[in-house]
Amino acid sequence: MDSYTIVVPDAGVLSCVCGTNDSNLKLIEEHLGVPVFTRGNELSVDGENPAIREKFRFIIDRILDEIKDGDEDGADIITSVLNTCPCKNLAKYSIIVPGSFRKIYPRTENQAQYIEMLRRCDVVLCAGPSGSGKTFLAVAEALRLLLSHNATKLILTRPVVEAGESLGYLPGDLEQKLNPYLRPLYDAMESILPRETVKRLLESGAIETASLAYMRGRTLSRCIVILDEAQNTTREQMKMFLTRIGENSKIFITGDITQIDLPRNTDSGLAHAIRLLSPIDEIGKMTFAAEDVVRSSLVKRIVKAYEYEK
Repeated sequence: MDSYTIVVPDAGVLSCVCGTNDSNLKLIEEHLGVPVFTRGNELSVDGENPAIREKFRFIIDRILDEIKDGDEDGADIITSVLNTCPCKNLAKYSIIVPGSFRKIYPRTENQAQYIEMLRRCDVVLCAGPSGSGKTFLAVAEALRLLLSHNATKLILTRPVVEAGESLGYLPGDLEQKLNPYLRPLYDAMESILPRETVKRLLESGAIETASLAYMRGRTLSRCIVILDEAQNTTREQMKMFLTRIGENSKIFITGDITQIDLPRNTDSGLAHAIRLLSPIDEIGKMTFAAEDVVRSSLVKRIVKAYEYEK
């Protein structure tokens, strides 16, 4: 019998993959429907079925990447991986950014659907709580498109909602004034690519930061645009932004409609757009819940507490 073998880096990692009394390994075997063999620091399956080989490689690669990223809870990793492992077309459910530290995988079923939606749709509206991966996955997919030369530019924007300090009083030029507001997007990029690479892309203009207020009159062609914190757009701002879309562009819009900072009785542009554009099949709509929060278990419990508040 021909076998398909994956070499695990060291015994400690192999122990994390296999789990106590091979409990994790048994879950993998149940998922694949075939036995998994261990020998030294190698894991093997029957190599005759290409689909089994591909799925086995996908599962083990994901587990190894999660462990490399510092997640030591083997049982939690296995559950997350198996719950989001698709039956076919595995390439659609991972993001490989050229020059990145690692592959990026979905950690929940909704995240897997979101990645597929980012690939399929030219416009994607995503609402969800903090820590659900809505912005991080959008940034990762945008960087993949940019660095694989499927787009000429990545534009980052967000509404600037004053919270006691006017943007005009901040020091520096427009880009420097916008920097504190766009910091979460920079953090996401720097967790995927080396900081020097991000700096080079910004300096060359391949990545552009822009105030939403300055988008009027522009036509955004052959680029990717991420509008973050979109819950703080008004209806008029959202309409203006959506009508900037040009040829061969992708627009990713993210926000948390439970954290709206607009004046009272002002409708959120994101919430309105999700309602208004729901009949348009070409536009992707995704809503994350507390179960999709992957930042930490504590954040997940906090989000659930607010969700269930009477």
